[in-house]
Amino acid sequence: MNRNHPKKGSVITVDPIRSVSEIKRIKEMLSGRNLVLFTIGINNGLRISDLLKLKVEDVRELGVGETVRIREKKTGKSNVLMVNGEVYRVLSQYLSESKLLNTDYLFQSRKGRNKPLTRQYVHQLMKQWTIGIKGNFGTHSLRKTFGWVQRKVFNVSWEVLCKRFGHSHPGITMRYLGISDEEVSSILMNEI
Repeated sequence: MNRNHPKKGSVITVDPIRSVSEIKRIKEMLSGRNLVLFTIGINNGLRISDLLKLKVEDVRELGVGETVRIREKKTGKSNVLMVNGEVYRVLSQYLSESKLLNTDYLFQSRKGRNKPLTRQYVHQLMKQWTIGIKGNFGTHSLRKTFGWVQRKVFNVSWEVLCKRFGHSHPGITMRYLGISDEEVSSILMNEI
């Protein structure tokens, strides 16, 4: 079965980007709206549906360390988007260079005035951005990349990631981020 065209009703699993150098390479090739989308996605771990509904007025005045409350589309629960230094840098540059009004969508489609990008279009973008990287990537890869980097680079615990993702148990988060058999086996080489 082709992973990009599964049978109706089957589940497609996408991967996180598991290489910090690949993440940097992608960021270097992006600009404007796409750079902001990628950067916010991998720095916040929010679902794409929640990012696409953001308006310029939601983020224009935010500084480093500030948050905007969002209502998650999937769960209806309250969550936050945090502006860290990198998000602030790309967001500030984008907003100063664009002619977006406060009432415009932050990730505006070029096909219609004040319409957001679609999830399907962002999926296509992710496929383009990840050409040459081993794995299957889609919109959920942004969220999963956030979790992977937090765990592998910053040693964030499973419990904290579980809370951020809104999962009911850390085991769900482990499966979600695709813990491999090789990774589990590698701990057996740790000498005590």
